[in-house]
Amino acid sequence: MISADDLRKLLSGSDSGVHLLDVRWALGDPDGPQHYLEGHIPGAVFVDLETELAAPPSPAWGRHPLPEIAHLQKCARSWGLRAGEPVVVYDATGGMAAARAWWLLRWAGMADVRILDGGLPAWERVGGELATGSESDPAAGDVVLTAGNLPMIDADGAAGWDGLLLDARAGERYRGEVEPVDPRAGHIPGAVSAPTAENLTAEGTFKDPERLRERFAGLGSGPVAVYCGSGVTAAHQIAALAAAGIDATLYPGSWSQWSSDPERPVATGEK
Repeated sequence: MISADDLRKLLSGSDSGVHLLDVRWALGDPDGPQHYLEGHIPGAVFVDLETELAAPPSPAWGRHPLPEIAHLQKCARSWGLRAGEPVVVYDATGGMAAARAWWLLRWAGMADVRILDGGLPAWERVGGELATGSESDPAAGDVVLTAGNLPMIDADGAAGWDGLLLDARAGERYRGEVEPVDPRAGHIPGAVSAPTAENLTAEGTFKDPERLRERFAGLGSGPVAVYCGSGVTAAHQIAALAAAGIDATLYPGSWSQWSSDPERPVATGEK
């Protein structure tokens, strides 16, 4: 993470070298590009989660499959990313979308990637200025990305996970009471409900590491893996776990892939 105050200090340097990525996206809100034009952190480049941070959806792979590494590298270079230079990602929803960029870039080998804690609202609270309209296209980057630098599992790995499998969706989706987007309602048998929203304070910033450690310790023990609806907000859960000092594995296909396979069992209810 990086706080809004620390980001302001970082950007005030004569040559900070930091790259800002605006990753505003939310389920049911396709207007991220318009939100960006109406106001963004000066110098930020808009990143389209649907087309740049994900491959096309399919029942076999889920609603937001991981992009091919060559595609991600092409996009990263178009954002101006360069080897060894820091990256800060943000959104306006407590990091729920920005964490996807954070996880993907770290998975692809970039070490210095941070989430703006609290996102654009936190930036505005500390008096950060906003720019409107489009930024000039950044100079082409030269970053070289390689896949596989963070752990992940497929559906079989989730089915046989020997440890704590966390479901990061809202509790009512876990219990199978509602399912707004995916084929079946419920959860992966054996998974534990851990709604991502509970990682955040009322202001939309991450809870402090000690509170996060207490939260996750109360959910179970053993190696941790995480899934959500389509692999996006699960990355936010992994960021919260990282802040608490806990390594975790992502199931990218998540419930959208699992529930599309009629051979996969579904559980409902509290446990």
